[in-house]
Amino acid sequence: MKALTALAAVLALFVAVTVAPKTARAAEDSSWTTDYQNALQTAKNEKKMVLLDFTGSDWCGWCMKLDKEVFSTPEFKDFAAKNLVLVKVDFPRSVQQTAAVKAQNQKLAQQYKIEGYPTIIVLNADGKPVGELGYEPGGPSAFIGKLKTLPQS
Repeated sequence: MKALTALAAVLALFVAVTVAPKTARAAEDSSWTTDYQNALQTAKNEKKMVLLDFTGSDWCGWCMKLDKEVFSTPEFKDFAAKNLVLVKVDFPRSVQQTAAVKAQNQKLAQQYKIEGYPTIIVLNADGKPVGELGYEPGGPSAFIGKLKTLPQS
């Protein structure tokens, strides 16, 4: 009986440590959308650029590094809130997605000729591509600096 109780406690701890952070992160990442068409409309209405993050969020090491070093920082979040509509175009291995999101992401990967991850495609407010980035060393300042060099139209 003690072994069963101990096993239950270990299992509960495992779930708390592995599932809760992902749930919390998803809640705090509400600035990202997966709806490409809605993002284009929002960008046009708000006169912002669209940042498409083609990622393998749960398996791609460089994607996770970019998320941790840039996208998760207050500096980037502040810049993005004022200048960007953020779209996560994810190709996960263990995270479930709807059939519609999977189909949309495949179509976008073909449309923008994505060959590796992470690939960042930046669109102007009219939905036209104005730049392509990947992982950039130097944290949020370097990444934002690259974004600022892209043409707005």
